[in-house]
Formats: sequence, C-alpha cells, structure tokens
Amino acid sequence: MTDAIRRAAAALALVRRAGPLSCLAYLALTVVQGLLPAGTALLLKWLLDALQPGADGSPEPLVAGLAGLGVAAAVLPNAGEYLRARLKRGILQVVQDRLFGAVNGFVGMGRFESPAFLDRLRLAQQAAGSAPDQITQSLFGLLQQALALAGLLGVLFVISPVLAALTVVAAVPALLMQLSLSRRRAAVARGMSPRNRRQLFYQQLMLDLRAVKEIRLFGTGDWLLGRMRTETRAINAAEERVDRRVVLTQAPLALLGAVIAGGGLIWMVRGAARGDYSAGDVMAFIAVMTGVQGGLSSVVTDIAGCHQALLLFGHYVDITRLPPDLPRGTARAGALREAVELDDVWFRYPGGDWILRGVSLRIAKGQSLALVGLNGAGKSTLVKLLLRMHDPERGAIRWDGTDLRELDPATLRARVSAVFQDFVSYDLTAAENIGQGDLTLLDDHARLASAAKEADIHDELEALPRGYRTLLSRSFPDEDDPEESEGTGVLLSGGQWQRLALARAMLRSGRDLLILDEPSAGLDAAAEQRVHEQLNAYRDGATSLLISHRLGAVRGADRIVVLAGGRITESGSHAELMAAKGEYARLFTLQAAGYTDAGEVLC
Repeated sequence: MTDAIRRAAAALALVRRAGPLSCLAYLALTVVQGLLPAGTALLLKWLLDALQPGADGSPEPLVAGLAGLGVAAAVLPNAGEYLRARLKRGILQVVQDRLFGAVNGFVGMGRFESPAFLDRLRLAQQAAGSAPDQITQSLFGLLQQALALAGLLGVLFVISPVLAALTVVAAVPALLMQLSLSRRRAAVARGMSPRNRRQLFYQQLMLDLRAVKEIRLFGTGDWLLGRMRTETRAINAAEERVDRRVVLTQAPLALLGAVIAGGGLIWMVRGAARGDYSAGDVMAFIAVMTGVQGGLSSVVTDIAGCHQALLLFGHYVDITRLPPDLPRGTARAGALREAVELDDVWFRYPGGDWILRGVSLRIAKGQSLALVGLNGAGKSTLVKLLLRMHDPERGAIRWDGTDLRELDPATLRARVSAVFQDFVSYDLTAAENIGQGDLTLLDDHARLASAAKEADIHDELEALPRGYRTLLSRSFPDEDDPEESEGTGVLLSGGQWQRLALARAMLRSGRDLLILDEPSAGLDAAAEQRVHEQLNAYRDGATSLLISHRLGAVRGADRIVVLAGGRITESGSHAELMAAKGEYARLFTLQAAGYTDAGEVLC
C-alpha cells in the first residue's frame, strides 16, 4: 500500500509539472461533475413532490435548475476531455524526457546487455506512454465518482438507511475481486514481457530492410512468421485465462447488485402504496440506484485500472531512480602525457566465464599498438574497458597513473576517438552521420568535408542528389519534401558506410587515443589500401590501438600484442614475432599464403 501511495504521488507530481493550470481546471471540472448526479436526483424529487396536488411552491425554479444541470452534464465532459488530452500530451513529454534522460545517464553499457533489465525497460517504456495518464484519469475518476456516490448515498440514506447500507455492502466484494484481478493482470504482463519482446523482434525483423534480402533468399519468412505466431498465441492464452476469470467472477457480483436494486424498488413501491414514501421518493430512489450502480461499477473499474497502472508505473519509477550503474568519478581526464596502462585486468560478463584473465598492457603516448587474436579472444571487451563501458572485476586501467574509475567518464571519452567494428548506420543525412563524431562541428561543412576526404568518401557524398544534405535512408520521407511517400533518401553500400564511420572518427581530430576496431572490414582491396594510407598518416605521432584480423594492416605498428584465451601470449614488433615463429607468425603465414603462388612469406 505504501508503494502504491508513493507511486500515485509521483504520478500526480508529473501531472502538475506537465500542466499546472490544466490540472487545476481538470480538478474543478471533476468536482462539479461529481456533484451533478446527486443534485439532479434531489431536484427531481423536489419537482415531483411540488407537482403533487396541494403542494406549496412553484416548480419553475426546479425545472430551470434541472435544465441548468442538464446543460452542465452535456458540456462539461467535452471540456474535461480537452483538458485531459492536453495533460496527456504534456505528461508524455515529461515522462519521456525523464525516462530517456535516466537511461542516457548510465555510465556504462552493462545494463543494456542484461535481458532482465531490457524487460524492465520495455515495461517502463510502456508505462511512460500510458500509466501516468491512466493513473490520473483513474484518480480523478475516483474523486468524481466518490463525490457522486457520497451525494447519491446521502439522498438514499434520507429515503431509506437500510437500502443505503445494503448498497454499500454489496459493492465491497466487487472491489476486492477487481483488486485481485488487477494484480493478476500485472503479473501476466511481467511474465509475458520476454514473449512480448520476442514478438516485437520478429515483427521488426520481417520489416527490416537490411534483413529482407536474406529472408527472401533463404525463405525464412514463414519460419519467422511461425515464431511470431507462437509468441502471440502464448500471450493471447495468458490474457484469455485472466479474461475468463473476470467473466466468471463478475457475473455473480452483477447479479447481486441487480437483486438488491430490484428488491429495493419493490420495497419503495410497497411503501409508497402505504403512504410511507412520496412519488418523488420513488423517482429519486430509481435515479439514485441507477446512479449508484453505475458509479460503483465505475469506482471498481477505476480502482482496478489505477491499481494495475500503478503496478506498471512502478517499472518507470524504478528505472528513473536506479542508482548509478558504475561509480562516476569526478577527476577530470587531462591530456595524455605518459601512457594508458592495464594492470592485471580480469573481466567476465555476469554468469559467464572469464573473458580477460590477468591482462597487463602499456600503451605509451605516441605509440601505435596493434591487438590481434582469434574471435572470442577478448579484443572488443578490452576496448569496452578502455572506454569505461565496464569496470574490471579485478585489476585496474590507468590514464597517466589515475584509475579510470576516478575519472569523469565524459572527460575521459572526450579524449578518445574510435571506429567500432559494429558501427552505427544512422537514418540521418550524410552530414549528420559524420557530425555524430563531434556535434560541435555539425554545422562546420569544411571540417565535415575534410574528415570525409581523409576517409576517402568525400567525392561519393558530394555526388549524392543533395550532397551532404542527402538522407541516407529510405525509411523516412525527406524533411524538405515530407509529402514524398516513397522517400527520397539514398542507400549506401557496406563499404561506403564503413568509410563514413571512419570519417566520423576522423572528425574527432586531436584526441589523445585513437581506437580502430577492424577499420577496413568490408572494404575492397583498393579502398582498404587507400584507407590504411590515410590512417597511417592520421596515426602518425598519435597514440593508437588497432585491432584487425588482416595482419598485413598491423605489421607497421610499433608493437603487436597477441591475445588468446583472455591472456597476452605474444608481444613485439612484426619482425620479432615472425622470428619467434609463434601464433602470430602462423596466422600471418596462413594469410600471406593466399596472396603468393607458393605460400612463401614476404617479410
């Protein structure tokens, strides 16, 4: 109960922030609408009594009062819907900013690699879009119905205290049952979250332009459709069980309410025949019972909806109030003066085996170091640690002797530029794709073009229909021509995207550490040669870490380190490692053999 109250308070605080004046106006309308049913029933009783022979007083004021209440009942709901829609838009903006602001505030990426967290995040996104509005509507609806019921039950109590008490007692089982059902619905939503994510994954995959070729070629569409159908059936079955329980429990409760209403009407009619009640009392009873039954049904529905929304809203509250995923250091990372060092670094992902096992490595200022190894050796994990996307479980990584955990992550990352093997292809313009590397230069066309030239992609971008302003996607219409339903964007090849990602890194010139993770993957031989020539010039005198499976690209590094099984097994220059005839020499010989007639190695 305490959690529910706390979440309700948080939701109402969001509503006030989204629109204080609209919130007050909506509250005022809610109060007035809540008082209308009792006022109508009371005026109706007085009017019928005034129409009886020998009654004192004129009925005209009562008729005017009923007419006024009728006008209010017709007009106020529309005004309330307008205010609610306005509040809903404001709430959506506030909760969206808070949720994604909280997610953006995570220092590392460990949470994004956790399926359990992703399920919570999906529920939080769902709650952010609907729960605050549903909670607000339910709470305001409860206030309105509480006022209406209080007024109607007050009128009914004056007429018959016994019937008023029976009406209240009959509503208690329905309320308790609805609360139980709302908890069950929330539990089903939590349990079905992984299936919902998989269902959404299959849906998106079948519509993903990058996957369409393989799906059509390999004929996997029916298989994906079958997987999606299986998840949908499981979700529907779980929801069907809850809906069946609703029907089986609500029918007897509805019957109980009908029996009480019917019995009460018989009681009133017989009492009127004896002269105990007036015609106005009977008419007021009918109006009150109709309003009470409808009001109790609305109260039960609002409480159940509010309870379910509060449970869902808990995921949003939990995400926005999560503690830091990694300790956030406060020291400012200065320009690299000496070296970046890994000291006995051990790391593993939750529930997995060790990826890195006691790695010690020194990247001296101005040194070019190459890291090679088979897939799964831990190269990409090492890069994540250098960028402080994770912290080592044992050991430390130091920037000029200062543990990365003591540094402000933003200032550390501002000192680094990188090209990732799994680079992002943004559905943005060419200029915006490059500008992601340094948003302060987004409007500096000369710098963007210079970075593109260094990545050997400038001429191709200039030749696009709108040059650097060309949208590199056909998923969205061009902002300059939103009516063009077919889309006017351009799709780049894989190699062109690779060079565009290189340009993004080149834009971050003057950084202290350059990390290149498979920078030439996907390029043809000529493009690869040109890119590496540019990279060699770019890396000249800079501190750099190069990761590549193409060992010909790393032979010019000052030092080459071989990573195997999470450990450093070899270290030295190309000539030293070839002379040692270890794993590096074996791999280099295998690759070189593909480019020579007899498999000889040219060192």
